Amino acid sequence: MTSAPVSAPARRRGPERTPLWWLIAAILLPPLTLMARYDVIDGHKLPKRGAFILSPNHYSEIDPVIMGRFMWKLKRVPRFLAKASLFRNTFLGAVLRASGQIPVEREGRGRSDAPLKAAQQLVDRELAVIIYPEGTLTRDPDMWPMRGKSGAVRMALTAGVPIIPAAHWGTQQIMGRYSKKISFFPRKRIVCKIGDPVDLSDLAGRPLDAATLSEGTARVMDAVTALLADLRGEEPPAERWDPSKHGQKETGRFEQ
Repeated sequence: MTSAPVSAPARRRGPERTPLWWLIAAILLPPLTLMARYDVIDGHKLPKRGAFILSPNHYSEIDPVIMGRFMWKLKRVPRFLAKASLFRNTFLGAVLRASGQIPVEREGRGRSDAPLKAAQQLVDRELAVIIYPEGTLTRDPDMWPMRGKSGAVRMALTAGVPIIPAAHWGTQQIMGRYSKKISFFPRKRIVCKIGDPVDLSDLAGRPLDAATLSEGTARVMDAVTALLADLRGEEPPAERWDPSKHGQKETGRFEQ
């Protein structure tokens, strides 16, 4: 099927940094600053306004907090896709709505329309949304990006917004993969590098079939891997890790 059109953006209502976000920042920034020094390379490549999808690598449970911190310092508010059922909880739903998170139906009748509805919200509200293209923590033994999922590319092509690749390194020193412990001392260093938008122009307007989504996803993963290779100063594996080829589950813990 081809992507359904997403209408032009509505005018943004009010500031992106709401009082709730300032409260969240006031709570989280002090301990994050205590734990690490944060350096950004090519931060100017992150759009200052308008909708986009940020696609970083993922190897620690604390990654969303760290990437959120980088985005906040670059003057954008991080948003994520959240299960629609969470919004039905009175308190949690109020917090999610107030912080601008995007509800997505993952089951039932609304599931098939979820990508289009999420894409429309992305455009209407001119949001910056973090979508991990791997879909979960990497299974690669050396924490290189593994094979990607098509969600980020599907939404980008549906909404007509850019995908900005990013990579960060050092988060594993604060919280190792699947660890429940946070290391506060000694102070670490985390580096993030922002890339140029992934060129998907030749895929726009094409049917959103497996071939189109696979090609777009491969480009995103190539860009993320190249950024991480620059940060690590190492050569990535010649072949991207694929859990299915190693008898690993797509979700949950795995034997390292």
